[in-house]
Amino acid sequence: MEGGKASTSTQRQRQSSGGVRPIVLVVVAVSLVGVLFMATRVSPGCRPLLKAVYQQGVGRAGPSVTTADPLLGGLLSPDFDDRSCLSRYRAPLYRQPSLHNLSSHLVARLRRYESLHQLCGPGTPAYSRAVARLREAMDGHASAPAPAAASSNGASSDDPECSYIIWTPVEGLGNRILSTASAFLYALLTDRVLLVHHPADDLNDVFCEPFPGSNTTWVLPEKGFPIQGIKGLNVRTRESLGNALGRGRDPPAPWLYVHLQTDYKPDDRRFFCDDGQDSLRGVRWLVLRSDNYFVPGLFFLPRYEEELARLFPRRDTVFHHLGRYLFHPSNTVWGMATRYYSSYLAPAEERVGVQVREFKYARISADERYKQIISCASRESLLPAVKDATLPSSDSDHHQQQEQEQETKRKAVLVVSLNGDYYDKLSSLYYEHRAAGGHGAVTVSVFQPTHLGMQHSEKRQHNQKALAEIVLLSFSDVVVTSAQSTFGYVSQGLAGLRPWVLMLPADGKVPDPPCRLASTIEPCFMKAPHYDCRTRGHSDNGKLLPYIRQCQDVSYGVQLVE
Repeated sequence: MEGGKASTSTQRQRQSSGGVRPIVLVVVAVSLVGVLFMATRVSPGCRPLLKAVYQQGVGRAGPSVTTADPLLGGLLSPDFDDRSCLSRYRAPLYRQPSLHNLSSHLVARLRRYESLHQLCGPGTPAYSRAVARLREAMDGHASAPAPAAASSNGASSDDPECSYIIWTPVEGLGNRILSTASAFLYALLTDRVLLVHHPADDLNDVFCEPFPGSNTTWVLPEKGFPIQGIKGLNVRTRESLGNALGRGRDPPAPWLYVHLQTDYKPDDRRFFCDDGQDSLRGVRWLVLRSDNYFVPGLFFLPRYEEELARLFPRRDTVFHHLGRYLFHPSNTVWGMATRYYSSYLAPAEERVGVQVREFKYARISADERYKQIISCASRESLLPAVKDATLPSSDSDHHQQQEQEQETKRKAVLVVSLNGDYYDKLSSLYYEHRAAGGHGAVTVSVFQPTHLGMQHSEKRQHNQKALAEIVLLSFSDVVVTSAQSTFGYVSQGLAGLRPWVLMLPADGKVPDPPCRLASTIEPCFMKAPHYDCRTRGHSDNGKLLPYIRQCQDVSYGVQLVE
């Protein structure tokens, strides 16, 4: 870290940071760990030993071995084969320890959900019976399934009446991650089993299975499933909740579609009202499509208020906990991220992540955007200034000798963008000029894993690279993100960092201020309903509850704060 102000900026994002042991130890330790990882299964009792060896090799120096808890304080279940998903128990070795406490009620609720998923998930007898009942109801051979009442005890093991919510993808990887986390929280609140619909192979080998149990999966088996055409469901679908509510009293439905995408209508927004929830309570199969982080909307519902308060005593940590529970990169993605980290980022004492996203509705030239990045970094002392390159040679030589006698601090800058211009400009800046270190010499190295030019969320390899970069950003000590970027929201949430947010340009120019420190680590619900359940009219959702405020980067969005 640079002089006093730089240290202050880092501390404002989190209260601890660390470096990495010399790279020579990396080779030795990784070799040892590689041998240990060949074991058929690593029992929970052996993980502390593995962790100790691994942390000395590739992890951060600074935190003690006991602070890098592979189970994250009970957030994660120990009931997995380590080899099936290397990232699950190893991510804490790369990230700073979380400063956000975990409630015991959330831990207990997650274990209860895992039992429900093993009882009702695909591949189980209960799932087969539930699908058969759905098919019969849709074919008109039987009445609709019995109401799906939420139970505090979960389903019965004799003949459980399981209820489901099927998530289906839309938009880019960041949107998908945020909407999946939202759907999972709703599943927790309503005792439903979460299934993810993968109509193509664009998400195959991107994430690990999040729930234990070798007999089941969270992926919806499409073959023979009664509800067809899930990919084509939209705001006009007859079976949507909004359209059903608009029609009035319908016969009990075997399934309903919940449309929470950006183009949702007023009746769709009644999902966040009691009458909407009453209508869903009697339906065992829900299909959900959303491109939003709609978690704040669940806090509008009085029926869930007490449970949400128990799950998340600090309301600004919902995605931080659920994101680290659900989203573990596949071994392919984890290999991309850790190889890059070990090769380029590990030697640094401080890692600064800079995520740059451009939008067609907020155009700005690459030169202006670069000015904004530099202005933000300078103003908040996130990156060191550069020394004057015009010093006389004798003075310069003397100054270099003085710096060489001081301890050199290494700072790595990770640039994540579809555009390669910002990497080129930043790397040239610190290549052509020496960094001013304040109390000592500083070396700044700039890296960018990819610059793909365009987003291709329909391609698996693109999504794998995107997730690897999200993971790398979450290893940072300081994060700079772009306003309204779901990619940035996910990174900051996994890291547990309040980011410096590059604000949207003003008429194509650098805004003033160029960036702001986010008030929360929570993502923004960018298309909040702004719906009054009582009057059926407009309402400002940012003023209904003291812990839900207007987003700093989206005037019409809301987010959880503490």
